[in-house]
Amino acid sequence: MRLPFWLLAAPLLLGLALAVPRVDWRDHALRLYMAASQPLAVDSAPHSESSGGVGFTVAAVTDQLEMPWSIAFMPEGDILVTERGGTVQRLDPVTGELTSISGVPEVFYHGQGGLLDIALHPAFPTPPWVYLTYSAPMGDGRSTTRLARARLVGDALQDLEVLYTAEPVQDTKKHYGGRLLFVGEHLFMTVGERGRAELAQRLDVDLGKVLRFNADGTIPADNPFAGTPGAHPAIYTYGHRNPQGLARHPVTGEIWVTEHGPQGGDELNRLAPGANYGWPVITYGEEYGGGAIGEGTAKDGMQQPVHYYVPSIATSGLCFYHGGQFPAWNGDAFIGALRALHLNRLSLSADGRVTEDRLLSDLGLRLRDVKQGPDDNLYLLSEQGALLRLAPSAN
Repeated sequence: MRLPFWLLAAPLLLGLALAVPRVDWRDHALRLYMAASQPLAVDSAPHSESSGGVGFTVAAVTDQLEMPWSIAFMPEGDILVTERGGTVQRLDPVTGELTSISGVPEVFYHGQGGLLDIALHPAFPTPPWVYLTYSAPMGDGRSTTRLARARLVGDALQDLEVLYTAEPVQDTKKHYGGRLLFVGEHLFMTVGERGRAELAQRLDVDLGKVLRFNADGTIPADNPFAGTPGAHPAIYTYGHRNPQGLARHPVTGEIWVTEHGPQGGDELNRLAPGANYGWPVITYGEEYGGGAIGEGTAKDGMQQPVHYYVPSIATSGLCFYHGGQFPAWNGDAFIGALRALHLNRLSLSADGRVTEDRLLSDLGLRLRDVKQGPDDNLYLLSEQGALLRLAPSAN
């Protein structure tokens, strides 16, 4: 009897499949998309549109970055930019010149990992501390989110100190969190749950949390769980999935966070010390491919989001605007969208209503960071390699 070709070839095909190295297909797809996407170029005409009756233009400060993640404005005018592959660049916003900063720690640049956020000490340059978060290699393919600081001397980071290492380390390559925010002398840091959803509800681990430190990396005595037996004292809030945006409201002083849901359910949350934000017990999202997660969308003792997105937009950097360039936008939240490819503007009214507007949708940008600059313009960091300045229209 003659056997079918597919049956004869099956052992060979199986052997070839086993011999092919494992590929992180989501990361591979993202890199293909990035290679095919064109950022708004420095020499292109500014893009113009309006939102809420406010006209604005968007132009590129530079288009020469490689997978950038965050920016920090220096007092003398330059901008520090992190690139996920493990580079810090100093950008002159007038000339567009980039200068690499040496002394960056080794990073785990796989999946969603790499060099993440950057922040300056509130009194920078005295002291000249620069703070970094990154996915740190921990051996055997494992990694974790780490906080470090170093002194910026010229174009070099010196005297690097590791301030905190999130525990436990994992062998996954996703949900690192890593966003930083100084509020006075306190430093807030987000940590994702690394794809281990159940850990977000446990107080004896750092994953799925927002952490709070003093500027030197020590733990404030008034942290909500500092005196709780068995709890990690750095924890400020818990029950988060993958917090990617962190900002202080310029008027109320409240701290807000954006985080990724699964399939649907991205959230904007107002933080309260010691509060539980529900993941994975409650969520407005669902399993990839369909299927309920947890116990529903609400439960006693767990916080509700101020706003949520179904379907997901993949929320990233968060900024509350307060400045003279766009007075009509004062108090509005601006959120980068990595999946829905736009700048998300939310107007929050006193009665709790939220009005949403989607800007720059036709540019196809994966906006990783959003910050208000010293000139009161908005600065948008695109993973396609551009830093964009959003300024009022001439008219």
